[in-house]
Amino acid sequence: MLNLLWTIPVFPFLGFLILLFFGERLPRKILALVGAGSVGVSAAVTSLVAYAFITNPPEGHAFHQVLWTWISVGDFHPQIAFYLDALALVMAGVVTGVGFLIHVYSIEYMGTDKDFARFFACMNLFVFAMLVLVLADNLLLLYIGWEGVGLCSYLLIGFWYREPANCTAAQKAFIVTRVGDTVMAIGFFLLVVQLGTLDVQGLMERAQSEWGPASGMATLAALLLLGGAVGKSGQLPLQTWLPDAMAGPTPVSALIHAATMVTAGVYLIARTHVLFELSSTAMMAVAVVGCLTLLLAGFSALVQTDIKRVLAYSTISQIGYMFLALGVGAWSAAMFHFMTHAFFKALLFLAAGGVIHALHDEQNMFKMGGLWKQLPVVFWTFLIGSAALAGIPLIDAGFYSKDAILWAAYSSEHGSFLLWLGAWIGAIMTSIYTFRMVFISFFGEAKNHVHHKPGLTILIPLIILAALSLVAGFIELPHNMGHIQMFSHFMGTAFESAGEHAQTMAEPGGEAMFQILAGVGSLAGVLIAWWFFLKNPASADSLASTPTGSRLHHFWKSGWGFDAFYDKVFVQPFRWISEVNKADIVDGFYSAIAGATQLTHSVLSLTQTGRVRWYAAWVTVGSVMILGALLFK
Repeated sequence: MLNLLWTIPVFPFLGFLILLFFGERLPRKILALVGAGSVGVSAAVTSLVAYAFITNPPEGHAFHQVLWTWISVGDFHPQIAFYLDALALVMAGVVTGVGFLIHVYSIEYMGTDKDFARFFACMNLFVFAMLVLVLADNLLLLYIGWEGVGLCSYLLIGFWYREPANCTAAQKAFIVTRVGDTVMAIGFFLLVVQLGTLDVQGLMERAQSEWGPASGMATLAALLLLGGAVGKSGQLPLQTWLPDAMAGPTPVSALIHAATMVTAGVYLIARTHVLFELSSTAMMAVAVVGCLTLLLAGFSALVQTDIKRVLAYSTISQIGYMFLALGVGAWSAAMFHFMTHAFFKALLFLAAGGVIHALHDEQNMFKMGGLWKQLPVVFWTFLIGSAALAGIPLIDAGFYSKDAILWAAYSSEHGSFLLWLGAWIGAIMTSIYTFRMVFISFFGEAKNHVHHKPGLTILIPLIILAALSLVAGFIELPHNMGHIQMFSHFMGTAFESAGEHAQTMAEPGGEAMFQILAGVGSLAGVLIAWWFFLKNPASADSLASTPTGSRLHHFWKSGWGFDAFYDKVFVQPFRWISEVNKADIVDGFYSAIAGATQLTHSVLSLTQTGRVRWYAAWVTVGSVMILGALLFK
């Protein structure tokens, strides 16, 4: 059964080819069947492969499948080959499973769009690229998937390209992530040159044996890979593209934020965890980046008015939690939160899309209100997703995965009280902005009319994701709540060389105390949101209208001024240089060569008179000159 591994990325790619070449000729029902069905078949095959992998693990808990040698030049023999271990299996399961539900949802959501075929073609290519990324066994193939994801994000964010703002958002995402990709590519070159192989597992083994702990080369390589990770995952300082990515259709937002692109950076660090563990500097950098990002994004989410932008900033924040976990060595906790986050964030985006669809493309929360009666299924599923995002204690998956990160941030070898404090404050902010979104959008006075209610192809994915957002957390319970460690035991096979973070309790019952603090913080956030945005909204308005409140509101809403800063430091100088260099100095050199060639051609063309006697005379003169040169040399 494991030999079917290669078919997992192939089915979405076949769907892409069919939609690309025959999309204009096929009826919409067939297009929907091909678009969603190809990912559904991939998800089914992933389930079969997962069953075989879990029930009859391969030797070393890893399966390597070589399809063919891609290039063979001297000692350079990169292969088209896949590597399956617990980490890759969890990633592939989320990409195909959540991706399939998003595709099903899209059938109705995008049903009236005239570019229906193009949409599903790009979505299928997106899933294919992400699967190549997570299953690749070597850096070259991983890089192909990495860049494929970037290309597809550009195509899908700018899907409605007739609106200039959408094109600008797509360009921004492409350019900003290219910064990180360039840094990462340099890191890849460094690894290959220094360690002599493209194979990811071989690189990790050689790095561990040849560089050793505290190696400067390991630190440099890890920091370069971190540069690529922060770009793709929307972390500081390259997070500015992600809120603007909301320009794409809502299913695109769900796919980018829950199952594919933004988790690529998390996967890259987890896959190369051996390299990061050789450098405490790199580990600390990952943790600090994650902690700062989750805080900054949390405050920005608190003041947004667009429901999708709130969710976008929450994604930046939750990815920050995953980076924090990676930075303190809690590898399994990071991947556990990745999985639960995929469920509840896809749910929230799709439920928000149901609201937007019902309100005729309205995204401003302050133009909604009173929707819990009009859209009951959407409301209850959105509420479940919100509870998971806020980490409401005991009842949802988000609490257990986030609690694991908070505890690791304090108790692990690389953790500290400050990291825990930042994460805890971020958790309170998450609860506030999440339930602010709930209370403003679904409660209070109705400010808009529901034009139509969502159908089954929208509601069924919401119900499935809501169920997963509730129960998925119970496969990994802490020591004082049943000590069920199914997920971490499974993931431990991929992180055996690293081990898990070393926990140190300050006193008996220390973990329980931190769980209580996490729960109290989450519930306090709900209470604060209820008071300011439902019970007494005038108090929130009065706070925002004060001079300090107004400045903070504007500052946070603009994403802490990063866009303005980058515009002044990079964009405007680049435009000025482009304006000054309109003629393009580099092109001028080549234009001069072309001009000289044209001049020479013009002079020589004068000799082409069409008169045979002149041709004969020149032949005679030339012959005499050649003979003379031979005689008198």
